[in-house]
Amino acid sequence: MSIAALLMTAGSGTRFGAAAPKQYLPLLGRPVIRHAAEALLAEGLVDILLPVCAAGEEARIAALLDGLPVLPAVVGGATRQASVRAGLEALAGRGPEVVLVHDAARPVVPRGTIPSVLEALKSAPGAIPAQPVADTLKRGDGAVILETVARAGLYRAQTPQGFRFGALLAAHRAAGGEATDDAQLLEIAGERVVLVAGSETNVKITFPEDLERVAGQVQARLVPRVGTGFDVHRTEVGRKMVLCGVVVPCEFGLEGHSDADVGIHALCDAIYGALAEGDIGRWFPPSEMRWKDADSAQFLRHAAGRVAARGGVIANVDVTILCERPKIGPHREAMQARLAELMRVDPGIVGVKATTTERLGFTGRGEGIAAQAAAMVLVPG
Repeated sequence: MSIAALLMTAGSGTRFGAAAPKQYLPLLGRPVIRHAAEALLAEGLVDILLPVCAAGEEARIAALLDGLPVLPAVVGGATRQASVRAGLEALAGRGPEVVLVHDAARPVVPRGTIPSVLEALKSAPGAIPAQPVADTLKRGDGAVILETVARAGLYRAQTPQGFRFGALLAAHRAAGGEATDDAQLLEIAGERVVLVAGSETNVKITFPEDLERVAGQVQARLVPRVGTGFDVHRTEVGRKMVLCGVVVPCEFGLEGHSDADVGIHALCDAIYGALAEGDIGRWFPPSEMRWKDADSAQFLRHAAGRVAARGGVIANVDVTILCERPKIGPHREAMQARLAELMRVDPGIVGVKATTTERLGFTGRGEGIAAQAAAMVLVPG
């Protein structure tokens, strides 16, 4: 069964009140939209993931989802319904049997939700996760209660909502007005839509307190893991000096199979170590010529990507460079910014500093530069 998913990212988030739409805001070091995309892909059931965005946001979406197996974003319409239809029309030529429609502002898809929806679609053209309403409901006019509304049989709809692709596309093409969600379009068409168990952790971020709530939920399920790394490279005249992703003016560089960025190499080992996934040599063997003179930036992107693949986040990292020359201080902020960019984290959790060895040893004699690093990652326990 071919399964496609639409990631709806075109909302403006006016109720949230932030300068940027809520799906772009940081959540534990990564944007909300990336959490949502990773959640859809986590169980390996989605074959095609297509973001639907506002006009002019295609490049931004591509950058935020870089490294994930997603199609280029398509532009949606003036309403959510129009945006979903745009996504469906874009998928029509690919012929998926099932489509999931998910809000980019829902960064958590609890394990088991997608399998439950897919199982329900074997006997119905539509299925949605939902939670029964537990609170007493009041209908009001401003600050005055008009009546108490019976809550029996009422549910709070969540996403991802799942549908047989042909049924949902037909319902959208036949729609004569706006529906509150895709399930309602099938209801109007007389199709059967069933409910599967939702979850309190499947929160749609609408207000600032929702973001704090989700961050707390995610952190509560994560366990801290610490790794350390150490690397050394000889100095070599005629090579450019690259440290922590920044080219530093110097009369010599470092010898190595790649660009010999000793800071990034140590940091990669710290991250891999925290994950118990070996070291940089395991992933990028120096015996392979394709890594000859390679930019070490791709190594750090990979290491950070391994954290994301495990459903974790980078809590903080710290790099210490041991050398007499060059001076690191003037380049510290640029190094922090570059490392943060490569790992897709806030620069505030990236430490870079330097020390000398009081002219002792090979670093003191200028024969080489060393770096040590520490990394703390939070991964599901």
